[in-house]
Amino acid sequence: MNNAGNAAKARPQAQTGVYRPETIKDVADSLNLPHISDAVAGALASDVEYRIHQVIEEAARFMRHGRRTIMTTSDIEQALRVLNIEPLYGHSSHNPPSFKRALPFPNALAAGSVYFVEDEEIDFERVLREERITLPRGVSWTAHWLAVEGVQPLIPENPPAIPKEIAPDIKPTVLTNGIGPAPATAAAKRQEEQLQQQQQLVKQVLSRELQLYYTRLTSSLLPPGADDGKRDAALASLRTDAGLQALLPYLIKWVGDGVVRSLKDGGLGETDGQVLEVLVSVTSSLLANTTLFVEPYLHQMLPPLLSTLLHSSLPPSHETQLRTLSAQTLSRLLTEHSTTYPSLSPRLVKTLLLALVSPAKSSGTRQGAIRGLVGIGKEAIRKGLVEGGGAKVVGGEYSDDEALVAAVLDALRKLREPSDMFDALDPSLAADAKTLEDLKNVLGEYFAARLSQDAAWARTIVVTASA
Repeated sequence: MNNAGNAAKARPQAQTGVYRPETIKDVADSLNLPHISDAVAGALASDVEYRIHQVIEEAARFMRHGRRTIMTTSDIEQALRVLNIEPLYGHSSHNPPSFKRALPFPNALAAGSVYFVEDEEIDFERVLREERITLPRGVSWTAHWLAVEGVQPLIPENPPAIPKEIAPDIKPTVLTNGIGPAPATAAAKRQEEQLQQQQQLVKQVLSRELQLYYTRLTSSLLPPGADDGKRDAALASLRTDAGLQALLPYLIKWVGDGVVRSLKDGGLGETDGQVLEVLVSVTSSLLANTTLFVEPYLHQMLPPLLSTLLHSSLPPSHETQLRTLSAQTLSRLLTEHSTTYPSLSPRLVKTLLLALVSPAKSSGTRQGAIRGLVGIGKEAIRKGLVEGGGAKVVGGEYSDDEALVAAVLDALRKLREPSDMFDALDPSLAADAKTLEDLKNVLGEYFAARLSQDAAWARTIVVTASA
């Protein structure tokens, strides 16, 4: 009986799993773990087999849900994701590998069939003889303007512009008996040019809300006899509301047309003065709105301001207010945008200086030019009134115009405020006589006499002129 028990113990146990312990030992040898017991190898083989069954069962669920009868690598990948296992890389269901069966080994017939993936053999000589394939450029990022203020720039990155269609109203030239039609009249040419300009304009569709807002806004601002509360609310809306960018070109054109219409009619009536005051206030409100991008429209905002500022005849009851408001609006425009456009301030100073010293200008135009120089700043006053000889021209030709003389004195006060307790220049003293002579050369006889009553003020003007 003991011999029978020993024989039973010596008999090897039957292998039940499909994943053999020898495979575990081979993997352990590849990981530099040569000494691994049979019990550990068997336990690991059983656990690996259990995990494989678990993955296959999950993959079979995905296969059945996909209404397929063949399991793909994507099913295995989804099963690994569900089991929180890192997926296998390098396998794709769109390009499945082709397995081949290896020939059986004569000395290991019991090992079973072996399948492998056939690797294509690459002939280097054939590859070197073939034409070289240029590698594509790496992925890179670049920035470009898709649209600037609604206009698509013509750059290679953007799609090509749609070709302009021929206007249906323009008929082709028809020859009758070899003789062409009579030459078009001037009115027909103007109409054709206007039609071509309309075709070149960028089409922009305003929403019904913006159209209603534009109608209500303009009706609240003009005519001037409307409710003052509505007008103040409209101006406040222009100063603070966001979302008015699409309406900005229409509002600027409305202001320009209104100024031209009022000044063309004469600009001497009370109603014209009120209209101009409202239109200049609209421009000031648009500049005060920080949500609007007004830089592309500065060339359209400047002409109405300068026309109001330098117009020769304005309504007497609104003249001072209109010129002062225009000068303040011009000052705001330069303060906010002179850094972006450095040449803007010198060009305006040159325009105002020409309006001030030109011989054919009226008193109102000169007064507007002086107020404009005051709005630009001290440097503009120095260049216009002191260096440019504007004060000398006013003192020599318009010394009897109290408003114009007061404007010059107000501008000179910006350079230095007069003293409360002042001493007049004493011509008997050599220094004061020299100061008075320099003052006459800079400002002329009239304003030199006015400033000589304040010695400190007169000396500051002379120093400013020589700076």
